[in-house]
Amino acid sequence: MKHDVEVLHPYCCGLDVHKKVISACILTPTTKQRKRFGTMTDDLQELANWLKQHSITIVAMESTGVYWKPVYNILEEAGFAMQVVNAQHIKTVPGRKTDTTDAEWIATLLRIGLLKSSFIPSRQQRELRDISRYRLAMVQERSREIQRVQKILESANIKIGSLISDVNNVSGRLMIHAIIEGQLEPAQIATLGHPKLKYSPEEYAKALKGRVSAVHQDLLSLQLCHIDELTQRIIVLDKRLEELTAQIPNFNESLELIDTIPGVGRQSAMTILIEIGLDMSRFPTVKHLAAWAGVAPGNRESAGKSKPEKSRKGNKYLKAVLVQSAHSLHRKKNCHLKEQYQRIKSRRGGKKAAVAVAHTILRIVFYLLTRKEAYQELGDNYVSQRNKYSQIQRYVKELAKLGLVVPSELVNQQLAVPA
Repeated sequence: MKHDVEVLHPYCCGLDVHKKVISACILTPTTKQRKRFGTMTDDLQELANWLKQHSITIVAMESTGVYWKPVYNILEEAGFAMQVVNAQHIKTVPGRKTDTTDAEWIATLLRIGLLKSSFIPSRQQRELRDISRYRLAMVQERSREIQRVQKILESANIKIGSLISDVNNVSGRLMIHAIIEGQLEPAQIATLGHPKLKYSPEEYAKALKGRVSAVHQDLLSLQLCHIDELTQRIIVLDKRLEELTAQIPNFNESLELIDTIPGVGRQSAMTILIEIGLDMSRFPTVKHLAAWAGVAPGNRESAGKSKPEKSRKGNKYLKAVLVQSAHSLHRKKNCHLKEQYQRIKSRRGGKKAAVAVAHTILRIVFYLLTRKEAYQELGDNYVSQRNKYSQIQRYVKELAKLGLVVPSELVNQQLAVPA
């Protein structure tokens, strides 16, 4: 028996977006039209006018690199309902999908409601993301440049990296500047550091005894200038982020709430807020948020049995800052998250433990923003206390089956019920 497919969007359009050309296909109750457009702003305005002429209300396209963003910006301003869909989702739906019918196939799936739209934040949040992600790129580039400085020092037989944790700190910079300026006497250079140096001047003199050439001096000078330039860029970006976020209602209040979570610093809290936004209602449940971020456990079940599965792909910037926050918990004391990390690490390794704690941190962020409450520390014995209480309760039930009733008052006296 043939069943008619329900049409959810009678007037719709599918776009196949590339770098230089966009293929568009319009589906209406009576017609089907295809047309190609360029990707310049004027071409996109022409696309918007063409869609309005045919009473199109909703448009779908694949999330192709960054090429979808200019199209989304123009059509969003024109008032169209936009759906940016995962290309993998379209490929898994069987159909005649070729280079010449991509747009038509997207429009067909959109028309009958088989496409699931990706989460696209507002324009303001997208701009904040651009700044935040560029700042992250600058921080990473500065770290790489510091590593290059360390590489040059090693090439010159300078072993200062064995005594100083960061060659870009005050002591390291003073010594490197002395090397660049030609003050190559190790004993003289060793006295330039901070007065609270960890090792004796003799040990620094020994580490600074090397074979420094003019080429090494030139490279070190260029690298330090690059590091200073990147640092200034990061400072400018930080100020810009502060200015923009100050204009968002309740942003600073939410930032303070997330900053109360152990392991999450202020910069990490800002990155988390910029990536997920302030409105948690866009995620139906906390599980949807965790899956979108890529920190939820893998889910693969067959024949009633759960099988090992990796975490799904998600927002790599958000996942990175969450995992970094999880790794920073090793210095915390009396911390529930640290206890969770150590407990899972002993069984499954540090990487899986970090992702698991990152998942917990994101769940905490969700509830803090939903309930507008600060983080409350549970302590490092929270899980053991709960397990102990559950075990006692189980034994009390077993004793009751044998006819021995233990008064609840006695149980509560021996063990306080955890919240």
